[in-house]
Amino acid sequence: MTIAEERIDRLEALAAEATADGNVDRAREYVRLARRIAERNRLRLPRSFTRSTCDACDAYLRPGDNARVRLQDGHVVITCACGHHARYPYETA
Repeated sequence: MTIAEERIDRLEALAAEATADGNVDRAREYVRLARRIAERNRLRLPRSFTRSTCDACDAYLRPGDNARVRLQDGHVVITCACGHHARYPYETA
């Protein structure tokens, strides 16, 4: 694991902590910083990170707090408080 990957993981944890404490702006800065680090080092962000952040406003998403999660026809639809939708497929066994 490279230094950049370790830093992205740490920033994800800090963003989750800050959102839980109510510091939404600080969490947003952590998300933006992690994305910039990934771009500079040509890294792919972890799936857990991309699925828990909003692409439109860079908010760290907490279901029930600032995000709504619904299941629709084989997709998980996550709606941020800003109104942006993200859809991820899933399969039923």
